[in-house]
Amino acid sequence: MTAAQCMEKMIAFSGGNIHDIDHFIRVWTYAATIGRLEGLDPETQLTLEIAAIVHDIACPLCREKYGHADGPHQETEGARMTAEFLADSGLPQAQRDRIAHLVGRHHTLTGIDGQDLQILIEADYLANATENGYGRENAENFLRRIARTESGKRLIRSVLCP
Repeated sequence: MTAAQCMEKMIAFSGGNIHDIDHFIRVWTYAATIGRLEGLDPETQLTLEIAAIVHDIACPLCREKYGHADGPHQETEGARMTAEFLADSGLPQAQRDRIAHLVGRHHTLTGIDGQDLQILIEADYLANATENGYGRENAENFLRRIARTESGKRLIRSVLCP
């Protein structure tokens, strides 16, 4: 499965929910950009891009099941749903497992266990910050406490702290 094939499948899966589609496209764009600027190897780059596309796969289910799509529910439901979504992708099992792991951790800001997860968190923050109007103080706090990649820091500064 390529990122483009995953994107097409995820758009169809989203059932026309423009907000959700726009969000994962924005996260994918930021993640792909940061990953390339950071020089990820091709396999890690693909893993990151697919994780960015499917990272909020559980949001519709969580909104229906729990009445909201908070981070812990997204992570729990999302890891399982990602494994199912990618079962017929042709990707190696280890790569599918890593993608599900990233989806299952994308709201957990401690114990970040790889550059792919770090970039996903930074990309999701950027998309959420611009969608929700986070202020400069929030962005500076994220830069101090969470952001680690130089490319992610530059993008956050350019977009949120010009």
